[in-house]
Amino acid sequence: MSIVVIETNHGTISFRLLPELAPETVRNFESLAKSNFYNNTLFHRVIPGFMIQGGDPNTKTNNKRTWGQGGPDYTIKAEFNSRSHKRGIVSMARAQDPDSAGSQFFIVTTDSAFLDRQYTVFGEVVSGMDVADKIVSLPRDGNDCPLQEAKMLKVTIQ
Repeated sequence: MSIVVIETNHGTISFRLLPELAPETVRNFESLAKSNFYNNTLFHRVIPGFMIQGGDPNTKTNNKRTWGQGGPDYTIKAEFNSRSHKRGIVSMARAQDPDSAGSQFFIVTTDSAFLDRQYTVFGEVVSGMDVADKIVSLPRDGNDCPLQEAKMLKVTIQ
């Protein structure tokens, strides 16, 4: 069982990967994490009572207009599954096309069953929900971008 450790400037969030639910999504996430893709990216979207989203390489720049649009220059197929989007679930973010996910992901901070079978669940937080709660509560601008940086300093697989 692989554990992802996200060291942020607000504390550490750890989640276990669920390859039995989404094998290709897990493979993709592990590959990106092992290549240091996520290091120094931001949680660029926070919505209290819902989730925190990160994994966009564009957040390494100061051009906020491009935040939320970046990825690894490829997409992966959706692997919708029966796991419900309960608090602590980690799922892939995507555009309108179900097969448009690449690197961006979100951590659900409040049960959000309305997302079920529409987004690929691939992980579950095992520690650090207090950190996710701290990040989701940061003051934000009109685009749900935190006014205070919420940086993933280092993302590793154990």
